[in-house]
Amino acid sequence: MPHTPIKDRLIVALDMPTVEEAQRLVAKLDDAVGFYKVGLELLFAGGLDLAESLKAQGKRVFLDMKLLDIGNTVERAVSNARELGVDFLTVHGHDLKTLRAAVTGRGASDLKLLAVTVMTNLTAEDLKQQGSALAPSDLVLHRARLAYEAGFDGVIASGQEAAAIRAATGPQFLIVTPGIRLPGGTTDDQERVMTPENAIGAGANHIVVGRPITQADDPVQAALTFHHHIRQAI
Repeated sequence: MPHTPIKDRLIVALDMPTVEEAQRLVAKLDDAVGFYKVGLELLFAGGLDLAESLKAQGKRVFLDMKLLDIGNTVERAVSNARELGVDFLTVHGHDLKTLRAAVTGRGASDLKLLAVTVMTNLTAEDLKQQGSALAPSDLVLHRARLAYEAGFDGVIASGQEAAAIRAATGPQFLIVTPGIRLPGGTTDDQERVMTPENAIGAGANHIVVGRPITQADDPVQAALTFHHHIRQAI
């Protein structure tokens, strides 16, 4: 597994309605957090400008776009995203055409491409409604292998599938895991959750944490608590 400082293993999800709220949280967290996720909720409220601002502050940025379109469109979208200088970008991992188009759009830049396997709020019944007879764990592994074959840097996947992905892809493939909760914490709308220790122990490189930090009474202390759990796992 690539060496990553403990601080950079924690990615805080800025899933909030306004850039102003996100900026206040970033200022409050200060040096406690160095890596942030900017997703769809903020995208339509100035999220791209926020991403550039975070990079200017020396932060790492995960742009969670979950791109899915015809290959030509995905290629051009990724090409534009790389100009923002962000660190991670997500693409839905449904098929090789889309994944390979994203790799072409990334070019020779340092942008890390991550394939979304199966969302952590989905169950086997949800996948059945989508037309898939595969269990979540089987579909995750199938899409992880597609991403690996396409030349992606890693995947977004539940900690419950991290060990199988690590075994199938090797030590250099990135596994970024959402759906992280502390022992005894609420699961909210997540289905396939895991503790930080178990996710890191199973092979995850990074954990993505939103509400347990962003809605905490003391976000700094909450972030430091996750640092502690990551350190214990390592």
